[in-house]
Amino acid sequence: MADRKHGRSAPPTESTIRDWDDADPSGQTYTRVLFIDSDLTEVTNRGGVFEECTFRGVRFNASTHTDAAFVNCTFIRCSFFDSTFTRCKLMGSMFDDCTFNLLKVEGGDWSFVGLPGADLRSTELSGVKLREADLTGLRAAKAVLRNVDLSGAWMQRADLSGCDLRGSDLSMLDPLTVDLKNAIIDLPQAIVIATALGLDVRP
Repeated sequence: MADRKHGRSAPPTESTIRDWDDADPSGQTYTRVLFIDSDLTEVTNRGGVFEECTFRGVRFNASTHTDAAFVNCTFIRCSFFDSTFTRCKLMGSMFDDCTFNLLKVEGGDWSFVGLPGADLRSTELSGVKLREADLTGLRAAKAVLRNVDLSGAWMQRADLSGCDLRGSDLSMLDPLTVDLKNAIIDLPQAIVIATALGLDVRP
């Protein structure tokens, strides 16, 4: 299992739900629950709250989550194919060996999230906070990361080649340790990267 940032342990769970295939989490709150082998395909979640829960082998395919929260949760071998998160809070959550094909994230707060080595090559993230997130070894070639707050994020060895990064905070990005070939950026970002390379930018 991938390590959390700073070596923190996953919160212990206190109850277990298996095969939760008729789920309707909207407006409900779950705390320290272990969800195992559940199929949440096409589930609509409005305002559901999960606190310090663990999801193991859960399928979130084509599900939609609006104004929901997954705070300090752990996702192990979960599938997020074509799932959508809108204005959701996932602060402190950890993703280990998950798949994210066609994932869409609009707004919300994903600060302190752990996504080391995650494959986000076909995803679209816009307007989301990823402050101090662990994105070490992230694979996001040709992904869309527009207007994303990446301040304080760990991005060593990340592959952002061909990625649309316009409007995102790249102040913590080290261009010598990140693959940026053919990435799409705006003029202010170009100045940030040039400065990080030690160039003297003048009008």
